[in-house]
Amino acid sequence: MTVRYAAPGRINLIGEHTDYNSGLALPIALPQRTVVTFAPERGDAITVSSDRAQGSVRIPLGTVAGEVCGWAGYVAGVIWAMRAAGYAVPGGTMSISSDVEIGSGLASSAALECAVLGALTSAAGVSIDRIEQARLAQRAENEYVGAPTGLLDQLAALFGEPSTALLIDFRDLTVRPVSFDPDARGVALLLIDSRARHSNVGGEYAARRASCERAAADLQVSSLREVTDVAALAAISDPVNARRARHVLTENQRVMDFVAALGKSDFVEAGRIMTASHVSMRDNFRITTEHIDLIADVAVRAGALGARMTGGGFGGCVIALVPEARADAVMGELRRAVTAAGHPWPVVTRTYAAQGACLL
Repeated sequence: MTVRYAAPGRINLIGEHTDYNSGLALPIALPQRTVVTFAPERGDAITVSSDRAQGSVRIPLGTVAGEVCGWAGYVAGVIWAMRAAGYAVPGGTMSISSDVEIGSGLASSAALECAVLGALTSAAGVSIDRIEQARLAQRAENEYVGAPTGLLDQLAALFGEPSTALLIDFRDLTVRPVSFDPDARGVALLLIDSRARHSNVGGEYAARRASCERAAADLQVSSLREVTDVAALAAISDPVNARRARHVLTENQRVMDFVAALGKSDFVEAGRIMTASHVSMRDNFRITTEHIDLIADVAVRAGALGARMTGGGFGGCVIALVPEARADAVMGELRRAVTAAGHPWPVVTRTYAAQGACLL
C-alpha cells in the first residue's frame, strides 16, 4: 500500500550551536514541509525521484556510507541507518516533493530524513519512538552524508506542534512544549531569506564543533553544559576557543530568559534577547556574514523588537519579531536597504509554529 508522509522544516527561535554541546534550544516547526510518497515493492533497492532533480536514483538496500551522494544521499543514509539498527526496510519506489528551501538554514535535510524515515517505518509496520527516530536521522546525516550536525533539526521536525515552541534539553534529551503564539499578541514573526546559500557538510560548522570540544577539554568537562560561570572560561588556553565557549554558555542562559519572557507574553524582552543572540553569533561564534548582519540590523532599525540569524550560519535566514503595525514597513525597508547594498532581493514572509512530522 502506498504511504505519504510529511515532515517540516524548522527555525530556531534561540539557542544556536548549543545542541552538540549538551545545551538548550527553542525551535519551532514550520508550515513548509517535505512530502515523501512511497510504494513498497519486492526487491533489493529503492528507486527515488525528486521534484527538484531530473531523473531518478536507484539506492541498494545494502548501501554503504558514502556510496550515494547529493540529495539522494540523505535518503540512502536513512536506509543505511535503519538497517544498521536492525529495522526492516522494504524495496520500492519513492518520490519526494518539498517547499523547504535548500541551503536556507531551514533544515531541509532533516525534513527529508524524517519524512523518508516516517514513510519507510509506516510501510514496514515498524513503530519507533520519536527520540530514536531523531537519532537514526542524525546518524544518517553524520555518518553517511558526513555532516557533523546535532539533534536539534530532527527533534524539531518530529515533535513540532501548532502555536508551540519546543524547549529541548540536549543533556537528557527532553522536549518540553512552550506556548508560542505572537500573532495573538499583535506581533508578527518574520522569516527573512537572504538567498545566500550555505552548506553544513564539513568546513566551518565542523570547525566550530571542534573548537567547542577543545574548550571543554581545557576545562576538563565532558561538555560545555557543565560550565555555568563565564569566569571559568579564563582557563581556556586559546582565545578563539574561549570566545566560542562564551557564546555557548551565554546562549544557554538566553534560551531560559527567552522562555521566561514568553511565559509573560513579553515580546519586547524576547526581541531584545534575540538581538543579543545575534550579536554573540557575530562577535563570539563568528558564524554570521556582513550580508546577514545587515539584514538583522536593518530589521531592528526599522522597528523590529529583535532579530537574529537562525540556523548553522554563513548564510541562510534571519528571523524577526515585529509589532503588527510595523510589519509592512519593516518588510519594505528590508527590501530597499538590502538591495541598495548590492545583495539579492530578500524573500520576507510571515510565519508561525506549525505541525510536526505526520502520516498523510
